[in-house]
Amino acid sequence: MRILITSDKYKGSLTSSQVAQILQCVLTRDIAGIEIDLCPIADGGEGTTEAMITALGGTWVETQTLDAQSRPITASYGWMARQAEAVMEMSAASGLILVNELPLQPQVASSFGTGLMIQNAIQRGAQHLSIGIGGSATNDGGLGMAAALGYQLLDESGKPIRAVVDDLHRLHRIEGPAHTMPDILVACDVDNPLLGPKGATRIYGPQKGVTDFDFFENRLTHLADIVSRDLGTDPRDLAGSGAAGGLGYGLMVFCGARLTGGFDLVADRTGLKQRMAQADLVITGEGRLDAQTLHGKGPVGVAMMARSLGKKTVAFAGSIEDSPALRAHFDLSYAIKPAGMPLSEAMARADELLSAAAQRAVPEIRGLLGLHH
Repeated sequence: MRILITSDKYKGSLTSSQVAQILQCVLTRDIAGIEIDLCPIADGGEGTTEAMITALGGTWVETQTLDAQSRPITASYGWMARQAEAVMEMSAASGLILVNELPLQPQVASSFGTGLMIQNAIQRGAQHLSIGIGGSATNDGGLGMAAALGYQLLDESGKPIRAVVDDLHRLHRIEGPAHTMPDILVACDVDNPLLGPKGATRIYGPQKGVTDFDFFENRLTHLADIVSRDLGTDPRDLAGSGAAGGLGYGLMVFCGARLTGGFDLVADRTGLKQRMAQADLVITGEGRLDAQTLHGKGPVGVAMMARSLGKKTVAFAGSIEDSPALRAHFDLSYAIKPAGMPLSEAMARADELLSAAAQRAVPEIRGLLGLHH
């Protein structure tokens, strides 16, 4: 009998790998003769790199780069030597969390550091690159990233401009770099276009300090017009082009990247469907199963894939919203937090609570597997 454990993280308390290992420990001890396959998942946000490293047998790599306000920092990304693949999160270089103690300066905040991280992976020999783009501090359409990757951003007299929104009105011509880009997949779970009322600036700009919407809108429109003319591509209206302050757009036009859902990317790269096809039972979960889980989050993605393969699914979560639509996705579901326990205490004791819930679930899991005492 084979059980596939493919859980997301419990944010703030357990990584997806830790969840999988705790469940593995209990189940192998209490159910004789089972095989366990661990395939941690993520939805493209925080924890995506770690999940892919664990599932694909990769290592962490450190590189020197810059944060969104051009301060030197060290960022880490995942490297899978066998696949010649890098996995990274743009927030490791250009994340809002890295600069939120500074006065926000969106007109000069730059994705240059993300470009340096990509460049490091290319120099390492990456043929495939997967990047999650949540949590950005930038609204530059990927302009900074382009400069770091060798694009020439020139004014009317042929001189380079600064790769920041402040100078974008002076952009007259873009020239591409000599080197070719690896195959790049972008984990993107928003469907905003680059421009307009639902675009990068108006929807996500305020959290990055944007107050003058027209200023950014005009400059990003100018960027899209020059890109269309010089690079022959214009995805400004495509869903996801407005993600991460237009980095979704920038990755498409400057790197030839394809955008996909975060769960879909992780599932594809880890061979989740093939691994699931070989399992007799699937176990998943995350910190909280609620209405949001129904919109592209990992556990429901797992449950839907399992159902399509005729597999039963068990969910463990910190807490579970009492939603029939949600529970319908799982054959069994267990909330690990006792009803009266404060959330802070439950998060601090998540490992022991998960272990206890798994022990309680053993008889029902044996039943799903058709095993009898």
